[in-house]
Amino acid sequence: MSQATYLSTVNKSYVDVPVTDAGVDTAAFLDATEGLIKMFDLLGNPAFSIVQNDMNGNVAKIRTRFLATPDKSATLESLVENEKGEKKRTATEGLLWLLRGLRFTQLALTRSQADKSEELNVSFTKAYEESLKKFHSFVVKPLFTLAMKSCPYRAAFYEKLGSPLDVVEKELQAWLAALEAIITKLEKFYEAGNHAKGF
Repeated sequence: MSQATYLSTVNKSYVDVPVTDAGVDTAAFLDATEGLIKMFDLLGNPAFSIVQNDMNGNVAKIRTRFLATPDKSATLESLVENEKGEKKRTATEGLLWLLRGLRFTQLALTRSQADKSEELNVSFTKAYEESLKKFHSFVVKPLFTLAMKSCPYRAAFYEKLGSPLDVVEKELQAWLAALEAIITKLEKFYEAGNHAKGF
């Protein structure tokens, strides 16, 4: 039986986020990211609220800046550039941490797509070790480790993403490829402009 897939119900997919020479469209990126954050609900465990709360807080920092200076924030790059001279670069820091969280999620789901026999707890644990872990304090690491161990079985998660499975996997593949391209573009931007300095 066919049903709506999770990715077909989100307001915006990363596939539909405009990316130009000027940068990544801020409003579309934030909408797509809210869809990703809600995906953690499908994991069905309150332990993941730490991940969601962190990401939601960072989205709020970026959105606040975007709404305060829309003419200078059409792209994420322009938002960061225009905040550069200020004492507190709240949105710049928020985007940096959000990118770290997105990279973690993208790596975990990409691993899961590549190896259908690997359970989600392994995919998410390996992704955490490759991405977020190095940035976390000894207080935060155990909380994330607990969340990774609380992952449902892979089959149960994919079932919640909808059916038929081949459509879900095709949508997820395109979504992950678009997300990975956006993350990589923004990571290079941060590195080239030394925007992560101080965080």
